[in-house]
Amino acid sequence: MNNPDLIFAIGGAGALLAAVLPGVLNRLPFSLPLACLLGGLLLFLLPLPLPEVDPVAHRVALEHVTEICVVISLMGAGLAINRRLGLRSWSTTWRLLGGTMPLTVVAVAAVTAWLLGWPLAAAVLLGAVLAPTDPVLASDVQVGEPVDAENADDEVRFSLTSEAGLNDGLAFPIVYAAIAMAATGGTAWVGEWALVDVLYRISAGVLGGLLIGWLLGRLFFHAKTENLRLAEHRDGFVALASTFLAYGLTELVHGYGFIAVFVTACAIRNAERSHGYNGILHGFIEQIERLLTAWLLLLLGGFVAAGGLASLTWRGAAVALLLLVVIRPLTGWLVQLGGPAGPRERAVTSFFGIRGIGSLYYLAYALGQADFGVPQEELWAVAAFTVVASIVLHGVTSTPIMSRLDRLRGTPQPSSLAERDS
Repeated sequence: MNNPDLIFAIGGAGALLAAVLPGVLNRLPFSLPLACLLGGLLLFLLPLPLPEVDPVAHRVALEHVTEICVVISLMGAGLAINRRLGLRSWSTTWRLLGGTMPLTVVAVAAVTAWLLGWPLAAAVLLGAVLAPTDPVLASDVQVGEPVDAENADDEVRFSLTSEAGLNDGLAFPIVYAAIAMAATGGTAWVGEWALVDVLYRISAGVLGGLLIGWLLGRLFFHAKTENLRLAEHRDGFVALASTFLAYGLTELVHGYGFIAVFVTACAIRNAERSHGYNGILHGFIEQIERLLTAWLLLLLGGFVAAGGLASLTWRGAAVALLLLVVIRPLTGWLVQLGGPAGPRERAVTSFFGIRGIGSLYYLAYALGQADFGVPQEELWAVAAFTVVASIVLHGVTSTPIMSRLDRLRGTPQPSSLAERDS
């Protein structure tokens, strides 16, 4: 860090832009993530004494910063969902999780092995890293603030929000499988992986989230002592406390903290669905998420400006583009056939499989666990290019596509709980 004062100034400017730009770009085909990415690209091209953006050298720091950003976004997504959990009401979500995600992993791994010739472990890792819809960068196509109406979430926004909330945790078993392939080889690891990494860790994440969310919901809304009934105090930072508590406790027992955070948020919301405190919690967590996202995307732009994509070949770029314009749209469309969404909704939900901060976290984590037989610079180049391409492609299309879809359906814009309760 060559000049700390300059870093503070840039951080402040980035935070200010994160507050101003959403209102300015609200009706334009230009998203906040895209603006932050381009801002970082231009900033790091200037002759300024800025720190080097190197995910290989700073892997540990990147892993933890992206981890924090993802868990915060998962809390925001869970608090915003208005629809109660159910097999039928969440049927599109189950289709995307059980069908689109594994099909995407297999397809990306196959294309990677074919075009890039990577070892199986590296190909599977890339499939796991790039398969989840990101809860951070997909905010433009997700549900908004909590509202006092269970049917307020349209099928597209609800499906993308709930998918992003759960698939980050479900990608972890595949990441662990790739790590086991790289570290041990053979198939001796499969039994332990199925019992521990799949069955136990997922169960611990779900059950931990339900228990923690139920306890926190009782505390927030139904505590007998008024001083403990935190909903009466209207402190938004409690959402951050809930996020870290759910994540930390679940990870301590080796469960999937990402799943636990999202389930905790849904359970808190379910404790008192129409209370305005849900809107306060969501508003606070959304502000923190937007701030962290702006800073991370400034750094991603700096990574590109510093030549971070130098190791990218046309074959690596082809893998990314095939994922975004062929694999995700096709698998998303197929698994929704016969579901509740209409043709237009199926097409939009399939298209907006946005890649982002979660992909960077998974890659940083996995590279700290095993050697995958591929230069780390090349792995980072392919993953970063995919995220950049997704930011550009979905950043310029999300506003016009979602606006047109809303007009065609005559979708009303309900008032949030916070507005109703104020």
